[in-house]
Amino acid sequence: MAQPFVEPCSRGLIDAEPCPRLLGREIAPHHRRVVLAACVLASTMAFVDGSALTVALPKLRAAVGADLASVQWVLNGYVLVLAALTLIGGALADSYGKARILAVGCLVFAAASIACALAPNVGWLIAARIVQGIGAALLTPASLALIGATYPREERNRAVGVWAAASSLTTAAGPVFGGWLTETFGWQAVFWINPPLAVAAVALIYAYAPPDAREPRGFDALGAILIAGALGALAWGLSQIGGDTAGNTSAVWTVTAVGGALIAFIAYGVWERRAEHPMTPPRLARNRAFVGLNIATLLIYWGLALMFFLVPFDLIDRRGLSPAAAGAALLPFTLGVGLLSRPFGAAADAIGARTMLIAGPALAAAAFLWLAFGRQASTTWGVIAPMTLLGIAFAVLITPLTASVLSSVAETDEGLASGVNNAASRIAQLAGIALAAGAGSLVYGYAVTLAIAAALSAAGAVIMALTVPPAPPPPPDKRERGTAA
Repeated sequence: MAQPFVEPCSRGLIDAEPCPRLLGREIAPHHRRVVLAACVLASTMAFVDGSALTVALPKLRAAVGADLASVQWVLNGYVLVLAALTLIGGALADSYGKARILAVGCLVFAAASIACALAPNVGWLIAARIVQGIGAALLTPASLALIGATYPREERNRAVGVWAAASSLTTAAGPVFGGWLTETFGWQAVFWINPPLAVAAVALIYAYAPPDAREPRGFDALGAILIAGALGALAWGLSQIGGDTAGNTSAVWTVTAVGGALIAFIAYGVWERRAEHPMTPPRLARNRAFVGLNIATLLIYWGLALMFFLVPFDLIDRRGLSPAAAGAALLPFTLGVGLLSRPFGAAADAIGARTMLIAGPALAAAAFLWLAFGRQASTTWGVIAPMTLLGIAFAVLITPLTASVLSSVAETDEGLASGVNNAASRIAQLAGIALAAGAGSLVYGYAVTLAIAAALSAAGAVIMALTVPPAPPPPPDKRERGTAA
């Protein structure tokens, strides 16, 4: 991940699991708490890695002598694999056991982290990050599913609360912690923190996890190949914007790559209608609200990824902040999301999710424009204040978005819907990083890129308004009681 927060629909992956008590697979409360701790450790490894790396990138770029177009693949190599394989990772967890796949994912992630820390050049680092993305695609859905498979349904809210609180705190601390590590020990330290976490998580899983229940499930291998190819072509094409290639060659390659991506996306859509075990069943494409929510997610998180790739470079390279100070400047966003999501979720229950789904991205668009036009202002007014507004905007958005995605489909499709929505946010990260790396190198690239982010977020608000239905009116008896009162 390129931005310091958890994907929007992670809770749905937990809630979609059958209740272990009803299946006769319940384990002791103490063991449940230890399994939850292992899942938190595994998730933390991925969250901290992404958020800490955000502020380490400028120093990393200088150390390996890479330009923006190259260094963006340090992020996009990871996000590309994660976006393409997360749904397959969930299927593997069902077929071979959630605890087993979680342990394998942790070990792959740890080994790849060691390779990242030892990377002598940017090519090695990108290759190691791709392997790291494979590990994350295994451990992320498996850790969430294992929580659901461990806790009875009536105890999940508490477990989800612990997991969400730990995830929010660790992702909030990630930029500051990553900045301090980078400043004190070098950028490699961001990767060295992962192996101990992985070893601890695997040890707890093998000691306390319930016996794995395997469910036969098919794999959409061709679908995964097509979507990975489409995403890779799109990311590479966008990253060529503003390149140094002589003449019009860069523009030709950009158009060719984006055109190839479009063809691959169309081929993926055609294949999914014929596949025996499609990654995205056609019935979801016929659900207007679900499609609208995911398109809006793609646009809104695309804008956010643009900002989170570009701003750390401006903070460190132009404003002269240390990595730790740059991480602290991003902290208002993560604290806003972590502390305010719950109360705004309660407000959505009172006034309806649609209002919040429109207001959140609209506020985000205002924050992006504030960043764009506040570049010459002080760090307080040009960065910290708009980042605070952005944190409030996403706190307004995230909980209603999760609830709306899950309520837009049948209960049997909640896990799949969550996976698709999370994949949409990761695809947005991929496109955002690529576009920021290309457009950010242009004259006035900072302001132009943030203006694009504002336009994307505003477009997301419009799509929410057009596709999300208003909340149904209260039952007649409640209206009558309210009138009588």
